[in-house]
Amino acid sequence: MLLSGIDDQDPLLLQAKEANASVLEAYTSPTPFSSHAERVVQGQRLMQAYGDVLLGWHSFPNSRRPDYYVRQLRDWKGSIEISTLDPKSLAMYAGYCAWILARAHARSGDRVAIAAYLGGKDAFDQAIADFSAASPTRTKATLLVLRMPQLPGRSRWNEDFKRAAFS
Repeated sequence: MLLSGIDDQDPLLLQAKEANASVLEAYTSPTPFSSHAERVVQGQRLMQAYGDVLLGWHSFPNSRRPDYYVRQLRDWKGSIEISTLDPKSLAMYAGYCAWILARAHARSGDRVAIAAYLGGKDAFDQAIADFSAASPTRTKATLLVLRMPQLPGRSRWNEDFKRAAFS
């Protein structure tokens, strides 16, 4: 959708996207949201550290028409062309992505419900400790797999990335 501001030199491009049912919907309880588009928008708002102020949704109640959510076509946030990164920079970028993903998932949980689920015993704590203690063995096994001969079609930077990430 193309909107204009005070004149023709002040355009605003919005993207309307159809929101369908979640692929998980068949295996879980029904969504508490009024529409699929609202579910998408609320999920994006929950996960994003800095959201799109123009993010919203529209649905057609009692209609077979699909739900839509609307967002800025370009939000002017920066991006990185990862194919141009050297192995060390790529490993650092991957670490930042992991941190951001972990932060988003931490925001999405209901801490009271999680605490109630885990209970007062130390079984979860012990499971995390056991997992952490076994981690070096799993890492060595992963490294052995990664050091296997290259398969056709794999790019050369994979070898350089493995050296940077696992040295």
